[in-house]
Amino acid sequence: MAETAEALAAAAPSAARVGIGGPVGSGKTALIEGLLPLFAARGTSLAIVTNDLVTQEDAERLQRSGLIPPERVVGVEAGACPHTVIREDPTLNIEAADLLEDQLRPLDLILIESGGDNLASTFSLDLVDHWMFVIDVSGGGDIPRKRGPGIIRADLLIINKSDLAPHVGVDLALMRGEAEEVRNGRPVLLTNCRTGEGLDRVADHLAHDVLMEG
Repeated sequence: MAETAEALAAAAPSAARVGIGGPVGSGKTALIEGLLPLFAARGTSLAIVTNDLVTQEDAERLQRSGLIPPERVVGVEAGACPHTVIREDPTLNIEAADLLEDQLRPLDLILIESGGDNLASTFSLDLVDHWMFVIDVSGGGDIPRKRGPGIIRADLLIINKSDLAPHVGVDLALMRGEAEEVRNGRPVLLTNCRTGEGLDRVADHLAHDVLMEG
């Protein structure tokens, strides 16, 4: 007997789930906006879950961007610190990601963007397979030395707004070197999401380490 469409969908591989954390204003949503055309060019099928306290502002921004069909973006209103949701009780995000996957199969990748707070944002491994942490040079060159859990534990650390370093008195090479030192060899990438500089390396990292391409 031929398998039903439902059975085939149930048997399809699950999409990889990647978390994106970092302080408010570090460039998490801009990072997603910059990655979307790169993944579209690669033929990667993806969807996005965003987290905010009592709004869906980031989700609405992405839905209006024209970079992704609006139905591929879902906003989660955490109602409290969103990192409590993504770290201690990831249920709302798991449900949102499951809903997207059920509606949009087959998906290759689901990006889950946290709201922003401090350097302690971490993702439950029940929720994501891989997570990135975004900081920016305007927050201070000493951020890596503070060794927050996001800095230490993330699978990929992104130092964004690299172009601002000379304007805010940050030694970018030193900041990157200290980040690499505290991360014990885990990757650190520099980006400028406004211009797209470095985003190809982020896409390559996810393609190789998460999607297992190439």
